[in-house]
Amino acid sequence: MASKAFETLIGGAYGFEEPDLEFGAAFLGEDTYPAVRVRMPLRMANRHGLVAGATGTGKTKTLQVLTEQLSDAGVPVFLCDIKGDISGLAAPAKPDDRLNARVAQLGMVDYAPRAYPVEFLTLNRGGRGARVRATVSSFGPILLAKVLELNETQQSVLALVFKYADDQRLPLVDLSDLRATLNYLNGDEGKAAMAEYGGIATATAGVMIRKIVELEQQGADAFFGDPEFDIHDLLRTAPDGRGMVSILEVADMQDRPKLFSTFMMWMLSELYHTLPEVGDVDKPKLVFFFDEAHLLFDDANETFLDQIELVARLIRSKGVGVYFVTQSPQDVPPKVLSQLGNRVQHALRAFTPDDQKMIQATARTFPITDQYDVARELVSLGIGEALVTALSPRGVPLPTVHCVMRPPRSLMAPVDPAAFDAIVSASDIAGDYAADVDPNSAKEMLAARIKAASQQTWTPPPPAATPEPWQTGPDGTPTWDAGPAGGSGGGPGARGREPWEAPPEPARTSRSRRAQPPPDDGGVDLEEAAKMGTRILTSSTTNTLLRGIFGVLGVTPPRRTSTRRRRRRSY
Repeated sequence: MASKAFETLIGGAYGFEEPDLEFGAAFLGEDTYPAVRVRMPLRMANRHGLVAGATGTGKTKTLQVLTEQLSDAGVPVFLCDIKGDISGLAAPAKPDDRLNARVAQLGMVDYAPRAYPVEFLTLNRGGRGARVRATVSSFGPILLAKVLELNETQQSVLALVFKYADDQRLPLVDLSDLRATLNYLNGDEGKAAMAEYGGIATATAGVMIRKIVELEQQGADAFFGDPEFDIHDLLRTAPDGRGMVSILEVADMQDRPKLFSTFMMWMLSELYHTLPEVGDVDKPKLVFFFDEAHLLFDDANETFLDQIELVARLIRSKGVGVYFVTQSPQDVPPKVLSQLGNRVQHALRAFTPDDQKMIQATARTFPITDQYDVARELVSLGIGEALVTALSPRGVPLPTVHCVMRPPRSLMAPVDPAAFDAIVSASDIAGDYAADVDPNSAKEMLAARIKAASQQTWTPPPPAATPEPWQTGPDGTPTWDAGPAGGSGGGPGARGREPWEAPPEPARTSRSRRAQPPPDDGGVDLEEAAKMGTRILTSSTTNTLLRGIFGVLGVTPPRRTSTRRRRRRSY
C-alpha cells in the first residue's frame, strides 16, 4: 500500500507531458521504481541548477547524462574538463557488466551507445583545440582583480586605470599593455594625467606591476590577447541538428584553478552582455556547466560576488541556464544559491562535527517530504544515486526524491588520443584562433607618445642685441649703456649683473652733466664749481684734516656733544 501511494505521489508530480530531461528512476527503501521516471521540463533548464556531492559520488556522470540529452534536444552545451574524462562524450560507450546492470535496473529498453558532436577548447598556447583568449579590456577590472588577487584598494586603482585607458582610447589587449599603462601612469608624464582621477600611489602601482609580472611568468599571458574568442561560437549546432558540446580542456591547469574558473566567469559575463533578451523559451539557447565552482567563490570580495549574483539572476532571460558543480552546497554563497531552482545532490560524507552541521543545513534546503529522512539519505546515497528536486512546468519545486541516475550513452572515460586529434583537426573554428595577433595597442601608443615627448628639444630665446657703449640718453645727452647681459654700466667691458645682485641705481643728472664735453669757449661752470667746493668743505675727510691742523697750532676745536651726553651731565 505504501509503495502504491509512493508511486502515485512521485509519479504524478513528475508525470508531466512535455519535452524533458530525464535523471533516472525513483528509489525508496530497497526498491527501484522504473515506472516512476524522475524528470525536469526542458523549458525549465534555464532556471539554473546545482550539482553537488563528495568526490567519487557520480557528479561527472550526471553532467554527461544531462549534456547528452540537451544536445539531442538541439541545445548547445559548455562545460570544462578538469580530469580529462569528459572528453569521452566524443565516443560511444563501451558496455560492461556494471553498465548493463544499471540499464536493466532502470528498464532502459531503448538504451544504445552514442557519440556526440564535440568542440575542444584550450586556454594554453600550443594546447589541443581552439584557443580561447580574452582582451584585458573585455575581461574587466573586477575579474582581473580576482586573478591578480588584489585587495579592494588595489582593485579600485585598477578600475581607474581602465577608466583612463577608455578615456584616452588606449586598447588594453594583453598583460603587457596593462603593465605599460601602469608604468606610464606611475611616471612623471602620467601622474599629471591621473590627477583628475584621484592619482595612484607609487607603492600601490608597484605592487600591481609585480603581480602582473608574476602572472606573466606563470604563462598566463597566453590567456589574454587577440583574436578574442567569439562567444557566439558556443551557440552552434551540428549538421544533424544536435547541439554542439564545447569542452574546455583544463586538465593541465590544475595548479592554477582560480585562473580558469575566473576565465569561465568571463565567458558567462560575455554571454550576458552579448545575447539579446528572449524571455521564456521552449528550450535554452545554451546550458553552461560551471565545474569546481568553489574555486570561483574562494576569497571573492563583495564586488565580485555581486557580479556573479547579477549574472545568475538576469542571464535566464537571455535563454542561458547555469549549473554550478561543486562538493557542498555551502561552497555557493546564499544569494547565488537562492537563484538555483534545480538540484541534484549526490552523497555527502560526515567525518567531523562540522560535516554533521553541513549535512543538517543542506537537508533543510530541500522541499519538505514525508517519504524520506533527507539528512539520513544524504549520507547513505550510493554511487550514481542522488536526491533530486526540480521545477515543475508551473515553476513550483517538485517533491524531493531519491533517484537512481541513468548511465551515459557516451564513453565514461577519456577519449583515445588519436580520436581527440582527429576531432581537433576537423574543427571549423580552431584555425580562426590559432595564431596570436599583436595589434597597435596601449603599449605601442604610449611608447610613441613618450618618444615624441623626448624628441621635443628646448629652444632658448635669442640673445639681446649688444648696444654701443656710447649712446644718447632720453634728454639727448651721451651716456654709458648697460653691458650686454644687463650689467651695471661703467663703459665697454663692464661685467654682467649676477642673479643675486640688486639692479643698479639710475645714473644721476649731475653725473650726466659731468660727462658732458667741455664747452668750446673754455669757460668755467661757476655753479658746478660752487657745489663741488661745498661738498669738499663738508666732507668728513676735510673735517679730519682741519682738526689735525688746529692740533698742531695748540688750538682744540670745539667738539659737538650729543643730547644724550648733556643730559647725563645734568644729573
